[in-house]
Amino acid sequence: MRISVIGGQEADEQASRMAFEVGREIGARGHVLICGGRTGVMREACRGAKESGGITVGILPGDDLGDVNEFVDIPLPTGIGYTRNVLVARAGEAVIAIDGQLGTLSEIAFALISGRPVVGLGTWELRDGNGVEAPIERVEDAVSAVDACEAAVAAASG
Repeated sequence: MRISVIGGQEADEQASRMAFEVGREIGARGHVLICGGRTGVMREACRGAKESGGITVGILPGDDLGDVNEFVDIPLPTGIGYTRNVLVARAGEAVIAIDGQLGTLSEIAFALISGRPVVGLGTWELRDGNGVEAPIERVEDAVSAVDACEAAVAAASG
């Protein structure tokens, strides 16, 4: 299975730890981790996946392979900037969002538009556009890396 991991280029200690643990779970389960291939959450998720024997794919915004983190097995330079967020969101059969800023928010939206299940770990809380205060139910909250991976796999399989 292919699982996209999305999150900020800059990650604090908690987001970095969560990303590493998610990557480690994905790799240990024999799944392919797809991400934006750069720093922060992306790097830590790839590091975790590599530590557990997983395969990593980085969909880069630019053409420069020097921008890829050292834990990406298959770098895919696109030269299309943030438009590559659509590719990251659609390439996985499920998406795990960790922390993140506006780029992560765009990837969550692209994933949902494309019918990909999204699991969140300390990321954006989406609300209905009609002013309803309840979170949108299509982003499943997880409390740990194991929960996130199990939810992503179950959602993509089911």
